[in-house]
Amino acid sequence: MNTQRSSNILEGLAGAYPRSIYRSIGYTEKDFKKPLIGIVNSWTEANPGHFNLKQLSEYVKYGVWANGGMPVEFNTIAPCDGIAQGKGMHNILPSRDIICASIELMVEANQFDGLVMLCSCDKIVPGMLMAAASLDLPTIFVTGGPMEPYNHKGEDLVLSDVKEAMGRFKAGEIDEKEFKKIETNTCQTCGACGMMGTANTLSTVTEAMGLSLPSGGTLSAVASARLRLAKNSGERIVDMVSEELTASKIINSRNIENAIKYILAIGGSSNAVLHIPAIARQRGINITMDIFDKMSKKTPLLAKFKPASKYTLKDFHLAGGVQMLLKSLSPLLNLDVMTVTGKTLGEELKNIEFKESEVIRNLDNPLALEGGLAVLKGNLAPMGAVVKQSGVSKKMMVHRGPARVANSEEEVRDMLLQDKVKKGDVLIIRYEGPKGGPGMRELSIPAAILVGMGLGDSVAMITDARYSGATRGPCIGHVTPEAADGGPLAIVEDEDMISIDIPNRSLKIEIDDNEMKRRLENYEYKPKKDVKGFLKTYQKIVRATNEGATIT
Repeated sequence: MNTQRSSNILEGLAGAYPRSIYRSIGYTEKDFKKPLIGIVNSWTEANPGHFNLKQLSEYVKYGVWANGGMPVEFNTIAPCDGIAQGKGMHNILPSRDIICASIELMVEANQFDGLVMLCSCDKIVPGMLMAAASLDLPTIFVTGGPMEPYNHKGEDLVLSDVKEAMGRFKAGEIDEKEFKKIETNTCQTCGACGMMGTANTLSTVTEAMGLSLPSGGTLSAVASARLRLAKNSGERIVDMVSEELTASKIINSRNIENAIKYILAIGGSSNAVLHIPAIARQRGINITMDIFDKMSKKTPLLAKFKPASKYTLKDFHLAGGVQMLLKSLSPLLNLDVMTVTGKTLGEELKNIEFKESEVIRNLDNPLALEGGLAVLKGNLAPMGAVVKQSGVSKKMMVHRGPARVANSEEEVRDMLLQDKVKKGDVLIIRYEGPKGGPGMRELSIPAAILVGMGLGDSVAMITDARYSGATRGPCIGHVTPEAADGGPLAIVEDEDMISIDIPNRSLKIEIDDNEMKRRLENYEYKPKKDVKGFLKTYQKIVRATNEGATIT
């Protein structure tokens, strides 16, 4: 008698119906006795980070077949944050929870025995991690890998450089010919954008947590070694099924703690403060902004990448990648956690000899004593706000300036492009949170324009929206409560003085308590009238930013 989960639908008289259906697409009687492996693919032509996943899935299936499994591939959506900038960005964060739900429903309907997750980019990796945590099946990740950088005048460029070139062109620092050359050539291969944005932060997190095979996080999207890794992953998932090595044996509180420390040590994306709590929630684990900040004070910064430094993901890989970083960080990690290899993290790192480089520092010789992220609180953000402090210049770690208020991303873009922003200003961008947006848009384009215009060390940005890992400068996001929930961001007025103190974790509006109370009592939120479809439903049910902005 077959004791595999898939036997629920493939065995006995009742199994004749699904067996007949599977036969119509080429499966045979012998296959129905094998472990049923779901190949969860997010391949699409609408996202360069996922363009190579069609080929990778074939190699995964070769591995599954070779090791005695029955691979069955299906797809989920994979929108690109870069393409969706602006109007389309309302739909991006909500897609994460839809990806998770679509996988859960498909997997439970088909009663797969094990899963291979093929993914690359910003909301797709965390969406699949959420699904893996919820389903608790043997699961291995195969990420698509980073894009190759483009060398321009001796500097390796990645997509964040295109955004900053927009500001440089606006400021007259480069002419149209050079700008067009940067725009045309920077994205020269498929793959996830080569900076430490959300895509590569979360892709390397899957390796750091032992959910993908070693080197999977940093191997180039176009490397032949990635094809071999895909095949090896297909072989490995069949063994994981027989070993009953399920996701809960890897995704647990001790490994989530490792993931947070890893993110802090590499100066990873601030979006991780949304995604890690959402993943943990699927396992019944409570992760808050405060936990990130507590760990950041004890986790040194060992590496940082574009746009916060000159280094790309290619440099990270050549320096030893995730495994080398983990080796340096290992005295602070829980080494007894299991990985998809069937070995613990400690066992995997045992034979790695740490070699310090300009890219990856020794734990005793960090770039900074604190991790890359900080959580600020004060009367402007009573429940917290997030800043990627590893990308902020020293002169802007403490700043005080007059507010310039924008009620949308479009308004702040216009202010920048119409030269209405002055040195010393603090830009307030509100009604862009999970509920107010709706969808908590990413304001990386305005942030990059600000830096490109030469204002990155004199103007701060504060918002209830979010920023990309591909953002540098004093950009403070995730302000909670958001303006649409009646948070203090809603009552800021032009010329109010705003004080920012990142070392002391403070974010304040300089008005007295009575004035704050008066303004809040007189405040009335007016929801946007043009919201429709799923976003209208999302707006009603989405949780607050400090809870991961989930809908479950």
